[in-house]
Amino acid sequence: MTIKTLLTASAVVLVTATSSFASCQWGKHESASMSCADGTVYDEASNTCKVVSG
Repeated sequence: MTIKTLLTASAVVLVTATSSFASCQWGKHESASMSCADGTVYDEASNTCKVVSG
């Protein structure tokens, strides 16, 4: 194996691994789903369910 072939193969492996890692880390959009009990609503500021008055 020549040095050029070894360096080329290493570069391909590195690019593929980096690409896979990047898409895994930054490709996902975080989303959460939450449901509150009857008579309550979700408050984004406190990330909790608040009792609806009135």
